[in-house]
Amino acid sequence: MSAPAVPLQQATLAGGCFWCLEAVFRELKGVERVVSGYMGGHLAEPTYEAVCGGATGHAEVVQLDFDPARISYGDLLEVFFAIHDPTTLNRQGNDRGTQYRSAIFYHDEAQQQEALAMIARLGEQGAWPDPIVTEVAPAGTFYPAEAYHHNYYASHPQQPYCQFVVAPKVAKARKAFATRLKEAD
Repeated sequence: MSAPAVPLQQATLAGGCFWCLEAVFRELKGVERVVSGYMGGHLAEPTYEAVCGGATGHAEVVQLDFDPARISYGDLLEVFFAIHDPTTLNRQGNDRGTQYRSAIFYHDEAQQQEALAMIARLGEQGAWPDPIVTEVAPAGTFYPAEAYHHNYYASHPQQPYCQFVVAPKVAKARKAFATRLKEAD
């Protein structure tokens, strides 16, 4: 008789444009589902236009369903911190606004503690010249983004933003985490 399957867990992360995060996390072994969306604001059922307007308080996020037997929450956080700049407040590159903030929305106390410990460890290691400003907050209501945002990079690789912003992040992640990619099986 085989052991019972470990239930999937969720992680919700914000690190700038959700197209970048989604493209990277879709490629990792153990990540079963990635959905771009919004979290951390005060308006119910926000739209992309409202979020980009800056008045809703939402961050662009990806919500991941992952198999903890194949990839740990700590591994996801390691990838997260490698593919964005957690030291810039409300900004990633040329993308500016609260929707582009660095945030970890935890789903339980274990995730909260692991996120705080990783931030402390990275700070102690001097991983960046500036302090990490990543927000660590409880997960609230997740609002999936409009359908045209889902799997955006794969659907629009020739779009200029994808070529100049998303593609370099995907390439960096593929190189740094080659053994964790689905195609590495």
